[in-house]
Amino acid sequence: MLKPLHDYVVLEKVKEEEKTQSGIILTTKEAKDEPSHGIVVAVGPGKTNDKGEITPIDLQVSQHVIYKKYSGTEVKDAGKEYLIIKAEDILAVVE
Repeated sequence: MLKPLHDYVVLEKVKEEEKTQSGIILTTKEAKDEPSHGIVVAVGPGKTNDKGEITPIDLQVSQHVIYKKYSGTEVKDAGKEYLIIKAEDILAVVE
């Protein structure tokens, strides 16, 4: 399992499916932007300020979040793909 350091967060990307109102899943061969939704898998301890104090990250495991597109580093661990991203690149928590 990945354990992030400092103010990093490990996310599992959520793949979105396009559906019509009647529930039919649409498939297309066109290239699309990557989704910007993810599920928090692990959270680092927090950011260290100038005084050496750690400011904790206000996220919890299993929360659904929206993050900035094209940010973070993609990694594979145990056959799954994850995204390691700075906490400041997470824009919102989906409730």
